[in-house]
Amino acid sequence: GGRCGEYLTAQLQEERTMEQDKNAVEALDSDARRWASLCHASALLGLISGVGFLLGPLILWLMKKEDHPFIDEQGKEALNFQITMLIAMLISGLLVLVVIGFVLLFVVGLIMVIFPIIAAIRASEGIHYRYPISIRFIK
Repeated sequence: GGRCGEYLTAQLQEERTMEQDKNAVEALDSDARRWASLCHASALLGLISGVGFLLGPLILWLMKKEDHPFIDEQGKEALNFQITMLIAMLISGLLVLVVIGFVLLFVVGLIMVIFPIIAAIRASEGIHYRYPISIRFIK
């Protein structure tokens, strides 16, 4: 109960901060926004194919990170999220042995679809998106 409320409050605060940041975002060219957005969206294509949810963001980031700091930042953000989700899936897979893993696999699967969509939209708007649940492996 309380934790969920705290999480939702934090999410709403982050949304408000993002809206404020939206007004202050430096003028990003459409090419930088497009590639940053594709770094996030490429993970979805990887999910559809069954492989590559990590490879899509990695390949795009490696190809385009030198082109613009925004692409570099968002590419790292997408990669860190996908690595975090891979770890979450592996742990959930192990927890299937004690039943709770089935629920966790479903929840992690939903998160792997929903958050990259939000991130791709935000990046296309030039917003510096940060995934709310992501370990920052690549800084």
